[in-house]
Amino acid sequence: MTQESNATATATAPISIDLIVGEDGLARPPWAARDPLLRAYYDTEWGMPVRDESGMFERISLEAFQSGLSWATILRKRPAFRAGFAGFDPERVAAFDEDDIERLLGDAGIIRNRRKIEATITNARATLALRDSGPGLAELVWSFQPDRIPRPLHFADIPVRSAESEALAKRLRAEGFTFVGPTTMFALMEACGIVDTHLLGSHRRGTSGIWSR
Repeated sequence: MTQESNATATATAPISIDLIVGEDGLARPPWAARDPLLRAYYDTEWGMPVRDESGMFERISLEAFQSGLSWATILRKRPAFRAGFAGFDPERVAAFDEDDIERLLGDAGIIRNRRKIEATITNARATLALRDSGPGLAELVWSFQPDRIPRPLHFADIPVRSAESEALAKRLRAEGFTFVGPTTMFALMEACGIVDTHLLGSHRRGTSGIWSR
């Protein structure tokens, strides 16, 4: 639901000078203004609500693989990730064994990092355990939605972690998840619409239906 506590923009609200207006007249941050893949991701996916278990598991997994790398790298490899990890079906990934780990380590289409591959399998098993212990994965992550969001005019105004992402990371670790640090979880919350950190004036600001502008 819309968070009325979030201050709404007015006709005289400032617009970030960090945005680039494309040939279509839409304002985007530089990272989404040039690369067609990133532009499509920004326009259609980033910041839109993800409320299903498989979708949330995929995003947690990809955020872990992204650590230390560019998001463009992850997006270009996402089809291979989906193929290698059985469409990020938690039940199928939870059943992966050492043969699957070796298979993935030999897959040039993904990031071949043993710790991250093993973490994905561990997190799939933790996702299944959540079904029995209380709220499912998506519901649990969404329970850490804040009461208000930033209104960034510049990139420097966008936080990289929050009290809520720290609490989410702590809870997920307690539930058996790994590679879920506070910074990674804040990125997850941005990607899934739980927080809106679009710069003021971006054509995507407030379009998730969760937050007003």
